[in-house]
Formats: sequence, structure tokens, C-alpha cells
Amino acid sequence: MKSSDDLRIGELADRFGLGTHVLRHWETMGLLTPAARVNGRRRYTRDHVIRVMTIIRAKGGGMSLEQIGEVLSATGKEERRNLLERHHADLERRLAEITTSKRLIEHLMECRAEDFTQCPDYRRMVEAETGACVVG
Repeated sequence: MKSSDDLRIGELADRFGLGTHVLRHWETMGLLTPAARVNGRRRYTRDHVIRVMTIIRAKGGGMSLEQIGEVLSATGKEERRNLLERHHADLERRLAEITTSKRLIEHLMECRAEDFTQCPDYRRMVEAETGACVVG
């Protein structure tokens, strides 16, 4: 992307299927700053494309805009790593919850019991998850 290939706000937003108001909001939060203004219009570079994708992926991973801002503004590798390690631990916890939920739902899709809450296999799965004795 040469300087003549700089993007206007609408072009940058369109690349990611975003509204321009989203990019303006991110600017307000300090997550994004236009490279320049040409005739009063925001201009963005390849670096901004990378930054927008970073924000989108971080949001997709469950980070709040505030958390993303902390990571993007971290003053060094160690600070950034500490922030990311905390978020990584949260992702691991959420993945474990999703995996358990998926396993329960898959069982329910195949369960032949009229009332799945009375299914011995389902009850064992719930017991394993909660530690409560529900079978017997």
C-alpha cells in the first residue's frame, strides 16, 4: 500500500464490514488514530489495517475495548505479556465450559430418553460436572 493507496474511513470500514461509526468510536477510545487528515478527511495506512484486524480478533476472543486498549498501549513486552496471560487463562476457562456444554448438548441430541433429565448417562455427566450425586 503506497501513500497514494491510503484509505478513507469508509474504505477501511468496508474492508472489515464495519460501520464508519465503529472506527470513530475506536478513535474516541484511543484504539485507532488516523495517519493524517487530507482536506479534513481521515486517511489510514496498511498499519491501520493491521491494527483494525488486531482489534477485531481481540474482540472475537472476548476482550473488551478497554482490555484491548491496555494491550495496545502496554509500555513493554513484559507488561503486554502479563495482560495477555490473564486473558489467555480466561479463554482457557471459557473453552473448558464450552467443551462441557457441547458434550452435554451432543448427548441430548442423541439421547433416547423421553425425559432427558432422567437419563442415567446424562445424570452421570451432570454429576461429573457438578460433583453432586444425582444418579441412584
